[in-house]
Amino acid sequence: MQNKNLIIGIAIIASPILFALIAFPDSFSLSWNQGRGGFLFALVFVVAELIGLKIIISKKKLITVIPLAIVVIAYIIGLEYGLRDYILSSAEQYNVQLINSWTWMWDFIVLDIFVIIVLSIFFGKRWIRIAPAGPIFLGGSAIILSLDAFFPYDSLGPLQYVVPYLVQTNVWLVNVFDLGTATARDNLMFLKGDFGPMVLQVFWPSAGVHSIIIYSLVMGAFLLKMNIPRNRKAVYFGLGIAGTIGVNMIRIFSLSWYALKVTTDAKQWEEFHSVAGEIMFLPWLFVFLLIVILIETKRLKKLESEGKSIPKNS
Repeated sequence: MQNKNLIIGIAIIASPILFALIAFPDSFSLSWNQGRGGFLFALVFVVAELIGLKIIISKKKLITVIPLAIVVIAYIIGLEYGLRDYILSSAEQYNVQLINSWTWMWDFIVLDIFVIIVLSIFFGKRWIRIAPAGPIFLGGSAIILSLDAFFPYDSLGPLQYVVPYLVQTNVWLVNVFDLGTATARDNLMFLKGDFGPMVLQVFWPSAGVHSIIIYSLVMGAFLLKMNIPRNRKAVYFGLGIAGTIGVNMIRIFSLSWYALKVTTDAKQWEEFHSVAGEIMFLPWLFVFLLIVILIETKRLKKLESEGKSIPKNS
């Protein structure tokens, strides 16, 4: 019964996401600021952290959260019947610069609030140590969408600061591998390859700043619940930051390669650009978290076999 109730609880959390996926599949773009694709990754986090728990969820708690799921589903349906128009109309009075990011932001906020409330009902204040990654991923995505909505392109100076350095590094890589001609000026890349010239302008979201923010939030939550000495946590966190920067350099390089070797057609290039980031970053994040879990599980088993005491989480 315990495992059955846990599975039912996960199903209730997943129900608004699955409803949206079935009813409105076109809204699940993998691009971080153009759809609900992030919902699926948040769901993976929730399932990964909850599955196998030995905590009992009562039938009363399950019944309590069902209306909450219905409310979120009603919100998703309401978007198709005037609610989205209301959200769009409100953008002007708040001086929103990018409408798409503004509208998707509210989806992530609503789902994040829903997941947090459900987890709080299931586990009380312990939810932050039991299953923080999903809500933090959703909340982080909402924050980044809000930044993109109010401060698009290069208007947020501190986040844009690193972009020219990444652009220069990418141009150097293109020339090292002799893929074509590449030069840089600030956040602009001037490329000329097999299909002619193309100019790419890089802003902070495309440079991977949003990936670093999401990584920092999710990894911070993950390390919070892990029984790992503080110095090891710092090492893992730093390695993950370096890896995330590396993955985003690969992404920028792949976008340049696509323009140099595949096509300079703006529509085709944009289709590749819209999915390249999440396809690379999120699998990297999952793999890195898995590696940390495997290393630490092996370390703890070794300590136990040697009869040594396991230090408390710090």
